[in-house]
Amino acid sequence: MSDTDPAGTDAATSDAARAAVMIMLLDDDQAAALLGQLDPAQLRRMGEEMCALGEIRPPAIADAVARFVEKTERMGLIVPDRVGQVRTMMTRAIGAVKTDSLMQRIAPEYRTSSLDLARWLTPQVLTPLVRDEHPQAIAVLLVQLDADVAAGVLHGLPEDIQPQVVQRVATLGPVSPDALAMLEDMLARRITECHGHAALTMGGVQEAADIINAAARTVERRVMPEIAKQDKALARAIENEMFKFDHLFALDDKSMGALLREVDSDTLIGALKGTPEASREVFFRAMSARAADGVRDEIGARGRMKMAEVLEAQKAMVTAARRLAADGVIVFGAGDDDYV
Repeated sequence: MSDTDPAGTDAATSDAARAAVMIMLLDDDQAAALLGQLDPAQLRRMGEEMCALGEIRPPAIADAVARFVEKTERMGLIVPDRVGQVRTMMTRAIGAVKTDSLMQRIAPEYRTSSLDLARWLTPQVLTPLVRDEHPQAIAVLLVQLDADVAAGVLHGLPEDIQPQVVQRVATLGPVSPDALAMLEDMLARRITECHGHAALTMGGVQEAADIINAAARTVERRVMPEIAKQDKALARAIENEMFKFDHLFALDDKSMGALLREVDSDTLIGALKGTPEASREVFFRAMSARAADGVRDEIGARGRMKMAEVLEAQKAMVTAARRLAADGVIVFGAGDDDYV
């Protein structure tokens, strides 16, 4: 029965056709990722099935989904490397550095191989690692990478090596486990030579400040005085990162209005002189139209200012904002537990 049959029973009668329907239900990125795991023969068959589908009517969708559910109920969900799959999803969500730390807690026995790490490196990092290696080893590496990353690595190699590498990629054939093991050893050696054994640096003053900024205000009031008792310099460094001029852009109109009443016109004009025009609107929205136009005119008439003067004016505004935040007049970040 054809896919245009008026009874709507559709053409999805084979497993391949049902698989084609399931793929067509995915978004383009998901479908591409799935198709990328097929071998050439499977990919050709799937392409033929998808092109032959025509209009996919509701009965075909229901049939394909039902068969999928039936098979998964019998087979379960089998993944050869579940931890690797979780790592890949986590890396796409939060980045490689945080994922590495997280996976060490989730699966301490799991260690990222050098080849797995290479798949997340940029061409600029990878190229120095392999540029002096044999073209065959480079070819084995390139076929493990995304095409755009592999192209970047190839471009960074010496010109006389590039044809040799491409020739080997084109004639590579099946890659033996021994070849992959040799590639793994080579990458491990080169990564150690170039970057040593130093652990990835995490945390720091900026991250501490970001966490406190995002926390409820009572957390700041409790935490910062305790840190200051133990290390005044560290407390000052965190506070400096917590309150920067850019953070003022996140204030709502009411809080911004309160801040503007605390600073004089000359300080405001100096601070905004070094601010991109589009970013000034958050300040202008808290003013009357007449006042905003007046400030715009004065900024234009101010002429050139030294960067030191601009930074001093911005620092004065930040100091005023910190004072208002300490008094509870304005709020940065969360503040739900400050109210009942």
